[in-house]
Amino acid sequence: MPDILIKDTRVFFNNYLQPADVLIRNGKIAKIGKQIDLQRLDQVIDAEGCLTLPAGIDVHVHFREPGLTQKEDWYTGSCSAAAGGITTVLEHPNTIPPTINRRSFKEKLKMARRKSIIDFGIYGGVTGNVEKLAELWELGAFAFGEIFMAQSTGELNISEQTLDEALSVIACLDAMACIHAEDEATRLECEAHLKSDFSPQSHSRARPNLCEALAVEKAIKLVKKNRTRSHFCHISALETVGLLRKEKYVAQSQSSSLGITSEVTPHHLFLSTGDWDRLGTFGKMNPPLRGRHDVKALMNALNDGTIDMVASDHAPHTEAEKETDIKKAPSGVPGVETLLPLMLVAVKRNLLPLERMIDVTSRNPARVFGFDRHSKGTFAEGYDADLVIVDTRKSSTIKGDRLHSKAGWTPYEGMEGIFPEYTIARGEIVWDGEIVASRGRGSFLPGRGLVAVDEDDENGDIDDDL
Repeated sequence: MPDILIKDTRVFFNNYLQPADVLIRNGKIAKIGKQIDLQRLDQVIDAEGCLTLPAGIDVHVHFREPGLTQKEDWYTGSCSAAAGGITTVLEHPNTIPPTINRRSFKEKLKMARRKSIIDFGIYGGVTGNVEKLAELWELGAFAFGEIFMAQSTGELNISEQTLDEALSVIACLDAMACIHAEDEATRLECEAHLKSDFSPQSHSRARPNLCEALAVEKAIKLVKKNRTRSHFCHISALETVGLLRKEKYVAQSQSSSLGITSEVTPHHLFLSTGDWDRLGTFGKMNPPLRGRHDVKALMNALNDGTIDMVASDHAPHTEAEKETDIKKAPSGVPGVETLLPLMLVAVKRNLLPLERMIDVTSRNPARVFGFDRHSKGTFAEGYDADLVIVDTRKSSTIKGDRLHSKAGWTPYEGMEGIFPEYTIARGEIVWDGEIVASRGRGSFLPGRGLVAVDEDDENGDIDDDL
């Protein structure tokens, strides 16, 4: 592994932005200092005053493999991540087959090890498989989710009773539950009223704010009952922000150790119902696009700490799949490659400070999910050299045909993004304007429940155990 010196850069270190050099050795940040001079180095990058920042950690991606590789696979998904400055991902279970038992977990792991160019963790799915959760945890599942409370892509939604049972088991494992909170009864009632409305905007009305808020309220009660560490995916409604803010206040005032955290997506931060006319069915996702008041509430909540992190919910579909009516079009949009570029533009426009952007794209995902156990998410000596070099003076127009996802399109078409000049993952340059990493260089990051790893597991071999 080459030694790399990044010279003439600026870093956010010791709570302020300052000039520095950064030395990388053996995949780690070896030294951060002023004018590091060494005689023998494999490579020197002259950053010419650009920022060197922690790379992003995206805890919510759908790389679609196995079973849906016309949309994405582990290689194209990880390339898309690297090109956008993401060096660690957590991948969700709604593939074909879904990741809900030993065989499906090991099948996905085998594919990821062969193809991913960045480091990754894998979620264990939750359906009617409550008795399988312990074995998924022992195989190295990083957390459990996306636990669907309402129908969505993959049709893995579960009943409130099954959610209660699953949360109890997950608590006993000392694992984390990641919840997709939409209320199924509300969804069904609203969709019945809108069955003859084929306007794209009807999708936002079919899953209104109340649909999310009711589900979050129900889930919080079950989380508290079972004392389960829980994380709410893709928060989108201002009412939900109020519920989460209340829970944060109560937890702090009572010094509660029960953790309830949440994420917001770029598409809920930077798009709204005002984009339906432009996007049509390409703007369909769950939860759906919200109004301007929701968007403002989400950005405020991200700034004040109510919402802990940003995650892409990268859920690609092909253009052909999206080009149909709003009822038939699949839900989901690509986004892993544009997450960090959009957030950097948000900093440029004073929507949030640089330090907070680092918190919500790197530090907090590492802290909340436990990636810090794997030396991720902190810009400090001794941690993995997962870094991006960005020139904040140089932005570009986001174009779907320039991105690396198989989807080939983006809901952010024409918007401004600040893309990395370099992406460095564990001390290796994986992006320098093009992908320069080999398939399979990414490492599997197991969760805390991993038991002894045998040779077959290391090689990703699959046995016949179900």
